[in-house]
Parts: sequence; C-alpha cells; structure tokens
Amino acid sequence: MRLHSPSMSELHAFVTAARLGSFTQAAQVLCVTQGAISRAISRLEAHFGQPLMHRNAHGLTLTETGRKLYDGAQSPLQAIEALSAGLRADDRRLRLTLSSVPTLASAWLVPRLPDFHQRHPDIQLGFSAYRRNEDFSGATPDASILSGTPAQWPGWQADYVIGREMVVICHPGRLAARQARGQWATPQGLLGEPLLYHTNGMDNWAQWFAAAGVPRGNVALSNGFDQVSILIRAVMADMGIAVLQRCLVRDELLAGRVAAPFPELAIRIDRGYHLCAPAQRRDHYALACFRRWLLETASLDPDVVAAGAPA
Repeated sequence: MRLHSPSMSELHAFVTAARLGSFTQAAQVLCVTQGAISRAISRLEAHFGQPLMHRNAHGLTLTETGRKLYDGAQSPLQAIEALSAGLRADDRRLRLTLSSVPTLASAWLVPRLPDFHQRHPDIQLGFSAYRRNEDFSGATPDASILSGTPAQWPGWQADYVIGREMVVICHPGRLAARQARGQWATPQGLLGEPLLYHTNGMDNWAQWFAAAGVPRGNVALSNGFDQVSILIRAVMADMGIAVLQRCLVRDELLAGRVAAPFPELAIRIDRGYHLCAPAQRRDHYALACFRRWLLETASLDPDVVAAGAPA
C-alpha cells in the first residue's frame, strides 16, 4: 500500500510554525534549528507539489492548501502527542533507578535481586552513581539506600532496611594468638588493640563498646578508611580490628577470611541502611513494588530476625 501522508517530523514543523507564525519560534519549541524547520516545510511542499505558506515581513501566511493541512492535522497531532505521553508515562511506571551504598549493594542487595526480578519481571531496575549526601535534586535516582538515621532525612520516606547489627572482626591469627594467651575474655580486652574505623561511622566503636558495657571514655581510634571494602582488607592484612555491620561481612566470616571474637554478642547501633525517597514519589509503582520486596527480604535476614527488628 502506498502511503500518502508525510513524516511526523515534517508535520510537527509545519503545524508549529503555522500556529506560532514564526520559523524561529517553532525551532525553539521543537529544539531544532531554524534551518531544520525551513527544510522540513520545503520537503512537505515538495511532497504535496504546491506551496503551503508564504514568509513575509509580518510573519507567515498560509495558502489555501496550507490552511486545509493545518486545520486537518492539528488535532490528530495533538491526540498522538497525548497518547505518546501517556504510553511513556505507563512505561515510566515500570522503570526504577536506584543508588546504594556500594558495599551494601555488592555484599547484600545484588545477590538477592534475582528474586525481585522473578517476582516483578516487568520492572526494569537500574543503578545510578551513589552520592553520600543525596538530595534528589537531579533526574535520577528515584530512591537511594543511604546510611544514617531517619532524623537526617526530614520530609522523606525513609524505611529501615538492615545494618544496625554490628560485629567485631579481626584476622583469624590475631584471635587465635589472643585466646592462647587467655586474652579477650570480655569486650574490654579489645581496648588495647588498633581500632580501625570507617570515616563515615567514627562513633560506631563508641556505640559498640557502650552497648557492651565498656565506658566510652576509654575508646581511642587508630586508622580510618573511607571505604568498607578497604577497611575489610585492612583487617585481613592484620592491621587491627574493626566493628562493621554483620550483613557486610557475613561471607568473609563464613569463609574464614576474618574472625569474630564475640560472635554471639548481639549489639545494635543507631545507624543503619534506609531506603530513602522524596515523599512525592511514594506512589511510584515500581518503587512501591521494590520497597515492599526489599523490606520483606530484609525482615527474613538472620540478623534482623535475631534482633527482632521491625521491617
């Protein structure tokens, strides 16, 4: 079948120029050059084999054929634009862009994502660059998993996920040597060790010792690291001991790459990982699905179950 209709881009150029009475204004609205508008209308006139408009000092004047085309094409183009916008909005409902603390994403979240995709195969999930001080001022992300306390994000929807459960880790050889000498019988015995720490959680050691019954005033920190992965490597290199979220080091503990001097000591701190999003995105379909799945998944984590933490 031979098609008699011209291209959509040429029709948009013609209708916009005719409506505004200016090639320049049409170019600004359609985000193209004035030359592109002129060429599109020239192709349209060649398609119909007759002029559609005349340019003069006062603007544009439609020919009789141009008036017929404008009157007949304007409403259908508006309907197609409205339909396209609606379809894109429906598609947007099924897209979710997240950012996350990198170590949590690699150690805990990503291994669990196949279950999310199995439950919601229609949702496209992507990740954007993580910003510690995310303010959602950009186009992405839709939500972010951040470390802190809900008081840091007034006005946002902030749901606790995981990460308040802390554990002390050290090199297995260090633990064996201390235990052979009868040391580390109580948490206070750790005070003489190099206390490694994460620079974004400098009070983690103080909170852990306080919860373990050791006075805060005796805590003296050693070397700090701005990435959890590097901090774990420092422990594996026997530079000292660290206190970290158990969910981040579970694999290292199970593999024996690090050891826990007090594995049964259940201590929780105030900080944790939270799924954060602006309140106006509360009704985002894909985000609502992900939030429901994430909180359910976290509620089944052994550390959360043991602590009796609400999802």
